[in-house]
Amino acid sequence: MRLIELYKSVQGESSFTGLPCIFVRLAGCNLRCAWCDSEYTFTTGESFSAAEILTRIEALAPCRLIEFTGGEPLLQAPELLPLMQELLARGYTLLLETSGERPLADVPSAVHKIVDVKCPGAGSAANTFRLENLAALTPRDEVKFVLTSRADYEFAREFLHTHDLAARCGHILFSPAFLKNPSDQRSTTNCALDPRLLVEWMLADGLPARLSLQIHKYIWEPLRKGV
Repeated sequence: MRLIELYKSVQGESSFTGLPCIFVRLAGCNLRCAWCDSEYTFTTGESFSAAEILTRIEALAPCRLIEFTGGEPLLQAPELLPLMQELLARGYTLLLETSGERPLADVPSAVHKIVDVKCPGAGSAANTFRLENLAALTPRDEVKFVLTSRADYEFAREFLHTHDLAARCGHILFSPAFLKNPSDQRSTTNCALDPRLLVEWMLADGLPARLSLQIHKYIWEPLRKGV
């Protein structure tokens, strides 16, 4: 498996926000979102066996929450899925951050999937979500929309209602995109969409969605890696 980094921090987003978590960031991505904050994963990485990754995870005990992220981790599905099964057997709680463009049907059912639906503001990656992945969602899963504008918000609102997401998954996340070149300020001035404005829209429409801020970008400087 090609690995970018493996470290322990706190979960910065999703319904698991604030919990200690081991992050396994895998290399490679087949999408190019306009607001991507992990472009350094596209072409780098070192090769590790699943056994070596498991050893590195267990060295970070007693943390029992793990997130696989990227890049797009499911590009390495043949190696990743067996490793997930092994970790589940050892009693770990697993999160998978994925674009929604890769098939989800074979992901172990006990994994908490955090699935992106790309909005128009994602640029060339927009509208890449596989609709058949809706059938793979469970009440433990989360669907995330990264938003840059009112147009993105309206797209997300329509998608939410059209596909009855509230009945399909446990949480719907609306996350303001971060600027590509943020300042060192740990503030919402680095957001492409003002969170306060987004909250006003959500309240006005009564959406069954959760505001999701990337709190690691407020705890540390926004461009800091490995946190």
